[in-house]
Amino acid sequence: LNHGLTLDGAKLKPAKVSWQNQDQLRFILKEGKKRQIRRMCEMVGLKVLGLKRVRIGKVMLGDLPEGQWRYLREDERF
Repeated sequence: LNHGLTLDGAKLKPAKVSWQNQDQLRFILKEGKKRQIRRMCEMVGLKVLGLKRVRIGKVMLGDLPEGQWRYLREDERF
């Protein structure tokens, strides 16, 4: 996963993947293709039970409820 895979005939930029604990992985993506994490895991025999986005770029999502949005603060940029 760290070395990049081919998905739908296109080479993906490598993802940074590390173990959070024995059951959870942490992904840092440089691009986000349709269902990319699920499909990458499937390619190497892993099953995804759930996903949680914790940031977008440098913007931390914190306790933002699922399906909600907020305005960017003045010090936040994409």
